[in-house]
Formats: sequence, structure tokens, C-alpha cells
Amino acid sequence: MKLGNSNAFVRVIGALVAVTLTTFGLHAIRIPGTGAPDFDCTSASTQTVVIQVSSGEAGSSIAASLAAAGVVKSAESFFRVAVADSRAAKIAPGSHLVNLNLCARKALDQLLDSARISGLINITEGMWVSEVLPQMYAAGFSKADVSNAVNSAAKPDGFKNIEGLLFPAQYSFAKGTTAEISISAMIKRAIVEMKSAGFFTMKREFSPQQLLIIASLVQAEGNTNDFTKISQVIRNRLSKGMPLQFDSTVHFIRKQRGSVFLSTEATLINSPYNTYRKYGLPPGPINNPGADALRAAVSPQSGDWLYFITVAPDDTRFTSDIAQFNNWKIEYKKNLRAGKFRSKK
Repeated sequence: MKLGNSNAFVRVIGALVAVTLTTFGLHAIRIPGTGAPDFDCTSASTQTVVIQVSSGEAGSSIAASLAAAGVVKSAESFFRVAVADSRAAKIAPGSHLVNLNLCARKALDQLLDSARISGLINITEGMWVSEVLPQMYAAGFSKADVSNAVNSAAKPDGFKNIEGLLFPAQYSFAKGTTAEISISAMIKRAIVEMKSAGFFTMKREFSPQQLLIIASLVQAEGNTNDFTKISQVIRNRLSKGMPLQFDSTVHFIRKQRGSVFLSTEATLINSPYNTYRKYGLPPGPINNPGADALRAAVSPQSGDWLYFITVAPDDTRFTSDIAQFNNWKIEYKKNLRAGKFRSKK
């Protein structure tokens, strides 16, 4: 039986190849007075400092960080320059190495200089740890150091490995930052997001570890609009003692993306992660889920659905009726043969 969204890979890979820029978020406001204190553009210091820009951070916040670090003389001076310069919207999130005592215009120039951003590591929703680590190598971390960091990483109680704990975001780290600190930062961010989603705040039918497993399944199997329904399907099938039969778990075992068709042979793989052969949840997360999937794992949408299938791109259907599901499966196979899925790969 085929369950799941066959388009998940398209969304992940599409995000993977593009570096997401921070929306600077500056809004033109009137600042009292005729001017704002600013350094002379010839007075830059040779001393540098790392300025961290978060994804979606407001322009006023960036300006305040620059002023507090001594990069610019006043937050107002930078804010005014950035408001007047459309390039400010292209400031990327990450760790920016900038000089002290800069005039506002040069401070903006340096924040826009990609050479001043420490190696970017872009973790997209649903990415496997095996896909994240090569980015760390490319960012300058040695394989040995990364391996040691992964093996020694501090994890919440009950978590066996770091799959699921590298929260999807764009990361960059100052030169000299160890792999251990970098991995730890990603895990800490995941824990913050899990807490925000409600993983640890009350007694639940599932442990935080199990909720993260559910979130990873939700992330792999559907689009954001379907997350809460998929979360409920998981609960419904588990409560009835049915195997989950999720294609995504087999893809995780095989480390294979892109195929919307899963052969019968593939469903027979002997692995505790194979939800066609094994009942219950897999022993661990199958990817690194984002905030929407985390929230859906905690708060499913009420419904009696037991089956779902992506009949065509952006057309995922849910039902509790096996006959209805089988009819949709025929429709899915027709669309597959017609090449409707290939256009989105």
C-alpha cells in the first residue's frame, strides 16, 4: 500500500540549491532631528567583530547590534542609510565579520560582502544529517572533528543520535569555531523550537523523542498544509495497531531521494526503520524537521483518516475508506505514467 506525499523531495531539493537571504525588514520611519551621529568614512579601525544576523531580523535590531558593538557610531545613522538603499534587503543571515568605527555606508557594504560571511551551512526542512555534514566540510570543518562532534554531542534524555536535532536554518560561524560548538548550536536551536512547540510542557501520550520522530515523518510525507492531518493519520494507525507504511522511511534507509515509485522489493528491506515490515514508530527521526512539523506533531487535526496519497502534484487526499484510497491509487498511477510528477523534480 502506498502512502505519503511523493513531492516532498522536490520541496527539499528546491530549497537546498538556493541560499535564502534575510528579509531586512526595514520600515521607513521619521527620526527626530536633522542628523544622526556617524563615523567619518576614513576612520575605519583594523579591529574586527562578528555581527550575527538572524533570519528575518528587523532592520532596527541589526542597527542596534552594530551600534552596541562599536561598528557604527549610532543605530540611527545605519538605519537611515539602510532605509534609503534597496540593497539592504539582501543582507544574508549569518555571522558577518566587520570592522569597527565604520561610517554607516561602509557598514552596509561590509554586511553585503559575502566574503565576510563565515562558511554558510543551510539546513532545509527534511534534510538528513548525512546531507548536512558535507556542508560542514565545505565550510572548513575537518571530517574528523565533525565526526567527533557528532559522537560526543550533548542530547536531551532519550535521544540516541542527532538525526532530527539539527534544526533547519541557515548557520554561519566565526573562524575558529569548533565543530563541537557548531553542532551544539544547531541542537540548542532545535531544543528551543521543540520547547516552543510544546514538546516538554505537559504530560503527553508521546515522549519528546517520539514526538520528534512523528515530526520527521510529517515533514517527509507532506506539504505544510497537510502536516496536521498526517500527524493525525499517524496516531490513528498506531491506535489501531496498523503499520504506518510510509515510503519516506524506506527512502531514509536507502538514502534515496527523488523517486515517487516504491517497488515491492524495497518495502521488504529488513530494517527497524521500514514501516512496511515493522509496526509502531521507527526507532528514531528520519530527518531534521522544521517548526511547522514540530507543531503539527504536538497538535494534530482531528479526523478519522487512515490513508493518504498524493494523486498529483499539490493534490494530497485523505480518507478512512480503503476502497476510496484504492480508487485514488489508480488515479495516482495514471498520473505517474503520464509524467505529471516528473515536471516538479
